[in-house]
Amino acid sequence: MTSAWVGQLVRLRAIEPEDWETFHSFDEYSDAVRNGHQLHPPQSAAQARKWAAELAERTQDLDEVRLVIATREGNTPVGMLNTHGVDRVHGTFSYGIGIGTPHHRKGYAGDAVVLLLRYMFFERRFQKAEPRVYGSNEGSLALHRRLGFVEEGRRRRCHYANGRYDDEVLFGMTIEEFTERHVS
Repeated sequence: MTSAWVGQLVRLRAIEPEDWETFHSFDEYSDAVRNGHQLHPPQSAAQARKWAAELAERTQDLDEVRLVIATREGNTPVGMLNTHGVDRVHGTFSYGIGIGTPHHRKGYAGDAVVLLLRYMFFERRFQKAEPRVYGSNEGSLALHRRLGFVEEGRRRRCHYANGRYDDEVLFGMTIEEFTERHVS
């Protein structure tokens, strides 16, 4: 038996209440947090527990999902991804992905994105993924280019963090491009 949620390196799964500590520890890496969205003030362990428990209890939407990226062997959380900006009329969506700093450059993000795209394209009938990446996030820019995303544009100076403005790079990949590159 093969699960659509298991790749070569990772498995995508729902968050569990006990995952709070791992995600709470990822917040200690300010540069990585800024690359994902924005830096927040520190939160207490109690707040982190509550966040994880609430997500674990929430019913998942079929198209707007939030999933833990865990190692295939050991089921250890290494990051999270979510879909957003879902447009069912036009068949487009965006997503965000974050890998905890201790787990960078191990192939987890690429494997997780491919699993997500396979689900959104072949199970949910979407035709195009449109992620956005901050221009200073070299790792994510390289990842998306390596996966075959096309740079479609740039929003200049739309993100502020760490005392400077940053561009947002707009990427796109159609189902046909995905199929050609990632489906054998």
